[in-house]
Amino acid sequence: MFVKVTKSGKHKYVSIVSAYRDKEKSIIKHKVILNLGRLDMIENNPMFGRLGLRLAELSKFKDMIDLNTVKGGNVVNTGYAVYKKLWDNYGLNKLLNDMREKTNIQFDLNTSIFLMAAEHLMNPKSKLGTYNNQLHYANLPSVGLNHLYRSLDILSEHKETIEDYLFNKQKSLFNMNVDVVFYDATTFRFESVKKDTLRDFGFSKENRVNEVQVVLGLLIDMVGRPIGYELFPGNTFEGKTLESSLDKLSGRFGIRRVIIVADRGLNSKLNLKKIKDKGYDYIVSSRIKSMKKDVQESILNEEGYVTIKGKDTLNLNSADSSQDEETFRYKLLDYVNTVRDTDNKLYDLKEKLLVTYSPLRAQKDREDRQRLIDKGVKFLDNPSAISGSLKRGGRKYLKETNKLNWELDKNAMSRDEMFDGYYAIEVSKTDMNVNDILDAHHALWKIEESFRIMKSTLEVRPIFHWTEKRIKGHFVVCFLSFLLERTLELTLKENNIKASPERIKEALNLMNLTEFSAEGHSFYLKTKWDELGNKILKILHIKPPKNITPFEELRI
Repeated sequence: MFVKVTKSGKHKYVSIVSAYRDKEKSIIKHKVILNLGRLDMIENNPMFGRLGLRLAELSKFKDMIDLNTVKGGNVVNTGYAVYKKLWDNYGLNKLLNDMREKTNIQFDLNTSIFLMAAEHLMNPKSKLGTYNNQLHYANLPSVGLNHLYRSLDILSEHKETIEDYLFNKQKSLFNMNVDVVFYDATTFRFESVKKDTLRDFGFSKENRVNEVQVVLGLLIDMVGRPIGYELFPGNTFEGKTLESSLDKLSGRFGIRRVIIVADRGLNSKLNLKKIKDKGYDYIVSSRIKSMKKDVQESILNEEGYVTIKGKDTLNLNSADSSQDEETFRYKLLDYVNTVRDTDNKLYDLKEKLLVTYSPLRAQKDREDRQRLIDKGVKFLDNPSAISGSLKRGGRKYLKETNKLNWELDKNAMSRDEMFDGYYAIEVSKTDMNVNDILDAHHALWKIEESFRIMKSTLEVRPIFHWTEKRIKGHFVVCFLSFLLERTLELTLKENNIKASPERIKEALNLMNLTEFSAEGHSFYLKTKWDELGNKILKILHIKPPKNITPFEELRI
């Protein structure tokens, strides 16, 4: 017996019917037991509401809830389950549990570290803030504040073990291609002036000269997966960080043949020799204006250029796929890079120099130079401020005629103008074709993006730790978080879903449940989720909770 709604004319009618089988025709038929009338007259009619409740009471139907007994509770998140699935796919739970069993650790090491990684991805906070916020994650076992701090010490001690394990795991899971490796270094500052063996003053990429910092060198593969990283004291020159990472590639990871792709900051002659001494090759941005005059003349010579139509693949800002195609030119030159080592010995590195000319880049170069000229003109009105200005800033196109007398350096302006639109990269693998060089160099934007993600989406800064061990452990957590975020991003991309880290973060943070209780029972009510969140669950084969789920039935 059930309630049936049928339409007749302009109205719908409600009746109670019973179903039975017609034995002769072997079909199901309906028999009307009671006609209740038009649906529009039943809707919002308190008499029918009271009748329904009374029938439910007489039937002793236990699943009915008296809405007057409902009490609201906290809002909890289940979006973190996406990263928990990836965490377990990598086997990090097993690795950390095995690590715990081999030591005297008494607390849940895996849950403590996962909580810190998940919080970096979902809602970055200090470790104290992470501890206070842990109840926000549905069904995640609770951990003590001291367990979070102790976990950082353990991560610092086992950083290389974790790194080696993940490198081999990625090769197994994704057949990670390490024929081309991207490397770059950046700085992370502390809101402090207290130096130690790790934190120190140095050249800051954020122009924070009055704060101590650390330097981080990061290795990623062709698609942007992190391979490994190294931390250096804050006063380490960027160019000197590369050798340690080369040792990691050859010694720990056993990578014997690889092409290192890097920007101008790492293009020192000694660095290039070190790369070749390790048996590797390189693709690095080059400084045309510092090259010998005969090389510059060859670059400016129109003869030999090939004109093609496409995107300016040497412009690191061209990661935006919406950039229109343009006509630009390129040519390959034979190039010998002479290196003088620390013992004053000379070595010749035989290279190819790939030079391109782009009208769009020429326009950008002109605009950038004009901004500096405008700054210089303002400085001329206040000569006392010129000496304190950085040479590469508004002072670049000024020259001192005599003490405290300055004027625009028109020769410098004309010299730079000659190279507007030109860009060059040095390639040690001389048989490499142009398209492969362009593709590899174009992908360099991925490591820039990686640092952007770590500094913004994951909020590596501010760093709230003051001992070397805790600082190092903090960066291991950040590395694990970045690995999970990038894995999810690439997984979505493989399923034709393009979503930025910020967009993913937003979708996962909307995967919330509201706690409520009624008649002595506790439930979760599913809130409105983002469509991207539903797609992520489907791709990762994660079953979403029901709209209403009893506490004891929720599974993460």
